[in-house]
Amino acid sequence: MAEQTAPPESTGAIGAISAGPPGPTAPGALPDGPDARTQEAGTSPHKPDAAVVRDALAVGIAVGLSGFAFGVTAAGSGLSLLQICVLSLFVFTGASQFALVGALAAGGNPYTAAAGAFFLGVRNAFYGLRLSQLLALPRAARPFAAHWVIDETTAVTVAQPDRRSARLGFTVTGLTLYVLWNLTTLAGAMGAEALGDTEAWGLDAASPAVFLALLAPMLKSTTERVTAGVAVLLALTLLPVLPAGVPVLLSALAAPVVLFLMGRRKRGPGTETREKTTEKGGRDS
Repeated sequence: MAEQTAPPESTGAIGAISAGPPGPTAPGALPDGPDARTQEAGTSPHKPDAAVVRDALAVGIAVGLSGFAFGVTAAGSGLSLLQICVLSLFVFTGASQFALVGALAAGGNPYTAAAGAFFLGVRNAFYGLRLSQLLALPRAARPFAAHWVIDETTAVTVAQPDRRSARLGFTVTGLTLYVLWNLTTLAGAMGAEALGDTEAWGLDAASPAVFLALLAPMLKSTTERVTAGVAVLLALTLLPVLPAGVPVLLSALAAPVVLFLMGRRKRGPGTETREKTTEKGGRDS
């Protein structure tokens, strides 16, 4: 353990505030408790609970209503009412659900459709790695919270300034979205017959549009934007020539390709020559 620095000598002023932090903070950890005012990178005011709940409800309600579109689209793809409701209850990740029913509706192989939905949902596992640090939930609550680790709950949680607000935002968003998504899924599946031709409404684009709207503000670096653009271009190019569901799987190749090319670009053409010269100079010395 590193030695602690001795406190500065008293200046004699009554009520003087110490210049140093009150104690060490774990890297990446959020301040805990309702009175937390500081973060590792600086000060940040505590966000009122009412503001957190308002933001969480706005996201939960707006996205939860798109469950109606999923119910209609799934019914149009030939799934039964029970199958549609089970998907929303136990899968509960809109983009993966839409990918599955979209591939089935296009005549794709069920195993290919399921594989595409699975790999699209893998992103939630990476969300979980981040949220586990921010929320620091008790071990008994983690399996239940894991079911609510999706795009929307992650977006609301990471935007909070302290752990208490993060937990509140995660809980309200997850509960609101889960209840509303399943209710609107049921309503959409039951009302699909009244709408007639579901393809004419274009409801299958609702969830992907919401996903892109949430993702776009998070693409801040050039590498992230280039990766997203290449993935979209790759999927659109392969869509007419490959079975349904396969283009989604292959679009994931955009990430390693872009990272490799960006890495070579940062190294520059003269890096290898400089490394050899340095190595030779080291041997000569």
